[in-house]
Amino acid sequence: MSESHTLSGRILTPAGWRRGRIAFDRRIRAIEEADDIGGDERIVLPGFIDLHVHGAAGVDLMQGGDVARTIARAHARYGTTALLGTTMTAAEDDIVEALRALANVIAAPDPDAAQILGVHLEGPFISPHRLGAQPPLTVEATLDSVRRLHALAPIRVLTLAPEIGRHTELIPALNALGIRVQIGHSAGTYEEGLAALSAGAAGFTHLFNGMTGVDHYKPGIAAAALAHAEYAELIPDLQHVHPGAIRLALRAIPRLYAVTDATAATGMPDGEYALGSQRVHKCLGCVRLASGSLAGSALTMDQALRNLVEVGLDLADASRRVSTFPADYLGLGERGRLEPGACADLVVLDAQLRVVEVRVAGQAIDLS
Repeated sequence: MSESHTLSGRILTPAGWRRGRIAFDRRIRAIEEADDIGGDERIVLPGFIDLHVHGAAGVDLMQGGDVARTIARAHARYGTTALLGTTMTAAEDDIVEALRALANVIAAPDPDAAQILGVHLEGPFISPHRLGAQPPLTVEATLDSVRRLHALAPIRVLTLAPEIGRHTELIPALNALGIRVQIGHSAGTYEEGLAALSAGAAGFTHLFNGMTGVDHYKPGIAAAALAHAEYAELIPDLQHVHPGAIRLALRAIPRLYAVTDATAATGMPDGEYALGSQRVHKCLGCVRLASGSLAGSALTMDQALRNLVEVGLDLADASRRVSTFPADYLGLGERGRLEPGACADLVVLDAQLRVVEVRVAGQAIDLS
């Protein structure tokens, strides 16, 4: 039987803030209001859920081997309790090896790490005209090619450019496999974005980045997102998207949620790191290719939360966008919320919103 624990402070529940105690083992057992918790005003939130993670701690998912475990351990120290390992565009053999390695880590969960929920296949089914930091190794998707990859490790999210070949026609079949299709790295038109949504696409990959924009004469993919999306991911590092554009997206997309797009440079000093087959440079917190283009980020989810508050969200709303909405997007009703019966994935913050304690399935994470 799992060991029982309690935490006290200001607890964010689906019904709002409660000052009191939360009791849990692997799952939350009770939340009780109480006035006798002394001066302890720590903030207890649902653990963060990051659906777009390439790396951390000096390693990149495409390196294979056991690096996914290192990445999941590193992100847990910043409050992330669940994540998707995210691929880069690469040759099929390289993607296969990365997925096989990731599957081995998923099969043997690490109690000292964030849980890896599956794969975000960000490449290679994207536009060669909106590569961003992806290498020029794009291919057109087929149902057979996706099935082969899905058999190696569970693909929970797949990014594609809907204007390429038969991609839009494939979306219903991909949905039937249990895959959430996202529009991204796309040179498509507004109409092509809308057609993909009508076919069953569910979200957008790093909104505004790697896609056609919001020109009022010739609207593109970002305009389709703002006009029609229920969900979209966004990188709130305040480098990828201007705060004003973040506020625009918050008004337009009800369940906009944060991702890090974190690279091997996350949690590391300035220097050179791998991003798939490419080299990127971290300087003053920013990650770029040698050309100067942004190349993922060094963002962590606790900083994403603080940045959303800085942009103007109240803490409860910011919390939903780093926890509840990504959980809901994947259909994970037991995650992203603090209520009896939910997974005991918790993050405890101090008054400055700094992480002081993290629990994954009730297990304390070593923050050192």
